[in-house]
Amino acid sequence: MSNQNKKSVQGIVNEQNTTARNEKYNKYVKEVTPKTSLIKNMAKAFLMGGIICIIGQFLINYYIYLGAEKETAKLYNTVTLVFFAILLTGCGIYQKLAKFGGAGTLVPITGFANSVAAPAIEYKKEGQIFGIGCKIFTIAGPVILYGIFISWLLGLIYYLLKSFHFV
Repeated sequence: MSNQNKKSVQGIVNEQNTTARNEKYNKYVKEVTPKTSLIKNMAKAFLMGGIICIIGQFLINYYIYLGAEKETAKLYNTVTLVFFAILLTGCGIYQKLAKFGGAGTLVPITGFANSVAAPAIEYKKEGQIFGIGCKIFTIAGPVILYGIFISWLLGLIYYLLKSFHFV
């Protein structure tokens, strides 16, 4: 934080009048908040997500060309995309793509792979057990947990509806 920002923040904090402090704070936030364009961000996300999906479709077609059945090709595609997402995360490239493409990198399965790998890579200096082992599911753990729970709950509801001949 620069000296100018420290001085302006200090002036806001020291202001006794609540209304004046709130006005100064709102003005300060407007000054330091980066300007973004919603349309530009949406276009970048669309472009990045589209590129990832085009790569995925290319991989499916390639695996079918090599002789895999359609379902097997989809499985190979998923594994390949996850592998490359983890590889790019480890090399520090995926974060740059995410900075450019925003949500476009989060929606496909590659975003989930990145969310699992990134905490593990960040905490690797703390060791295999306490670093990687403890932090690998920091973000992905709740997603996996709630995904399994909701799947179980929906399966139970379906079973009950089928048992009473509603479905």
